[in-house]
Formats: sequence, C-alpha cells, structure tokens
Amino acid sequence: MSALPVERWKETVAAAYQGRLALDAPEARGAVEGAVAALDAGTLRVAEKLDGEWVTHGWLQQALALYFRQRVSRTMEVGPFEYHDKVPLKRDLAAAQVRVVPPGVARYGAFLEPGVILMPGYVNIGARVGEGTLVDTWATVGSCAQIGRRVHLSGGVGIGGVLEPPQSRPVIVEDDCFIGSRSIVVEGVIVEEGAVLGAGVVLTSSTPVVDVTGSSPATTRGRVPARAVVIPGALPREFPAGSFGVPCALVIGRRSASTDLKTSLNQALREHGLAV
Repeated sequence: MSALPVERWKETVAAAYQGRLALDAPEARGAVEGAVAALDAGTLRVAEKLDGEWVTHGWLQQALALYFRQRVSRTMEVGPFEYHDKVPLKRDLAAAQVRVVPPGVARYGAFLEPGVILMPGYVNIGARVGEGTLVDTWATVGSCAQIGRRVHLSGGVGIGGVLEPPQSRPVIVEDDCFIGSRSIVVEGVIVEEGAVLGAGVVLTSSTPVVDVTGSSPATTRGRVPARAVVIPGALPREFPAGSFGVPCALVIGRRSASTDLKTSLNQALREHGLAV
C-alpha cells in the first residue's frame, strides 16, 4: 500500500469531485482508475478498523462516484447472458481462490478474499468480503459494505450500500457473524464480531436494538453487540388511530463460548429456546 500514490490521488479526486478539475483531465482519470483498481485488488478499502474504531475513507467514495461519471455503458456477453453496464465484472476468480456460482456477480472494484463463495448473489463495487465468507443465494452486498471473515450471509439477505454523501459509514459486518435469511442491514449499521441475526431481522440506523436479557430493557441504535443473538421484535407506539407495534430488534442472549463458529443459525437460536 505504501507504494501507491494515495495522497496525490486523494487531492486529485477531491479537486475533480468539487469541480476544480475537469472530469476528463488525464490526471483525474488516472487518479480515479488507480483508486478503483486498488479497491479491486484489495490494497485499499473504503472502511477499516483503526485503533478499535471503524474509519471511513470518504475520498474513495468520491472516486467511485466519479468512476461512474467517467464511463459509458457497453455490452458485455458472458455465455448466454448479456449485460449493458458501465462497470465490468470481476475477473481472474480462480487465481483469487474465489468460487462464484452462476449467475452470481461480483463487480470490478469489489474485493473478495481467498475462500469466498458467492452463490447466485451479488457483490457491488467498493465492497469487501472476507476470507471464508459465504454469500448465499440471492444475498446482496451493497456498494462499499465491509463483510468480515467466516461470515454467513444467508439466502436473500440484503446488505445496503452507500456512495454518497462521502464519509458516510457503510454497513459493516465483522468476523464470524451469521445473518439469517431475508434479514436487512442498511444505513451504516455495525454488526459486531460473532453476532447472530435471526431470520427477518431489519436493522436501520434508527431501529431500536433492545437488549432484553437483564431486569429492564436497554436500547441502542446503529450497532449490534458482539456475540449477540438477535430476533425480530416490535415495540408499542401510539398513533392518532391507535396503538400499533413498530419494528425493533431484540437481543435475547449471547452466543456461548462453547458454540462452534460453524454452528448453524438454528442451533445458536435453540440455545435460547427459539428456532427460525
């Protein structure tokens, strides 16, 4: 990473993004193409954990936004499939030790670490997926999302993406998490290491995450604690038309230290008397 002209790229991308440098200027194209190539190769990433805190590199989000503006759509043929898009598909999967099952798609500018399995799902530009992670059928990983190692994104999971405004934190799923079928995680939510989300959990930045394991509920937003076991819930709320339940996420326990990292979602939930 030290060999990359990162500081020069940052200055050039900022100038182009702010309109101080023409989008078609050679230096603008070079900085944008270089940044996206580094994301594709995994030598740069949109967000990383530094001193225990996640830091977002907004200039890379700017570079991705400019990348779309600099390119024109073209037709791509992949076997019987035809695409028409501005961004090419990720290449050299065998050399990267990545398995992609047709018609799974990873876009150029995403990085998949060795051992990733992508079923017929989707990984968008700027995203990063860690070693040994399974992106199951029809699961989607949005732009710039950061998925850790040994994660299981079950069928139909929706991980939201973000490009603008720059510096917006992407969704982050840390190592060894299990995200249950049809769960949705968006708006920069952090799912901390080893957490288990039951099927159908919906998490936005404003969704109450209610820990009900103590004598009284404790509510947070935007973050699921490490090793938490979470299921969908509802909280009562008064409206002019009456009292109705609004969605929340319930922390019903913690994944035990004896739980093997390969344990299925059902087994993890059965420890707390539940099955999904």
